[in-house]
Amino acid sequence: MRLPSRIVDLSSPLDNETVYDPPFMRPKIEYRSNADTAPLLCELFPGLQPKDLPEGEGWAIEQVQLTTHNGTHMDAPIHFQSHSVDGKPMPTIDQVPLDWFFRPGVKLDFRRLPDGHVVNAAEVEAELKRVGHELKPLDIVLVNTRASECIGTEEYLTAGCGMGREATLYLTSRGVRVAGIDAWGWDVPFVHMRKRWLETHDPSIIWEGHKAGREIPYCHMEKLCNLEKLPDNGFTVACFPFKVKSGSAGWTRAVALFD
Repeated sequence: MRLPSRIVDLSSPLDNETVYDPPFMRPKIEYRSNADTAPLLCELFPGLQPKDLPEGEGWAIEQVQLTTHNGTHMDAPIHFQSHSVDGKPMPTIDQVPLDWFFRPGVKLDFRRLPDGHVVNAAEVEAELKRVGHELKPLDIVLVNTRASECIGTEEYLTAGCGMGREATLYLTSRGVRVAGIDAWGWDVPFVHMRKRWLETHDPSIIWEGHKAGREIPYCHMEKLCNLEKLPDNGFTVACFPFKVKSGSAGWTRAVALFD
């Protein structure tokens, strides 16, 4: 089997410093060094002293407090709604078919679109035409927005366009079951969504891209990175989510493979 010559990491790091989430849901990582845990190791072996250990060290470990939506992660259909429009229970992350997560990929470059713009079907179709790609069932579609330029700053939470209901259904009606975006969420940032809500009080604009999953269940990744390093197409995406029982999402180490 011939392996691709390049692997691009599409996953954002999980740390205490980089701004990827609003304050109420940021992860907390407590780092315990090899020296910190030497006494713990000695407790397991009566009579053992730290000085008996190589360099007086035990093991390095981390205690982590986070949600399944911290870091680069895969949203399961149940995150969008408990039941689909036909009344069927929406799958949790441990119920989604694994063969969805290792497939050919295509990139939609929407970095030129303004913050808060809701991408529609015509814009998706035009971008696919520009890159010369015809969607096939189970293709993985990655959306590159301006948000990628703002990773690590407060602006990240408000930057970039988002995928609307119409754009999402354009993809899923053609067999796409996994997509991803480099922004905080698949939809436009809440600050822009809230502004439109205050102007219109139209509930259909609230999380419209996510809620399109009620009609055709699918998964999407959020908080990707390095999409600008990818070609428009001709790459394979591997993005298996962590198997969280009954989970609404799973942390994902997403990579793109190509020559």
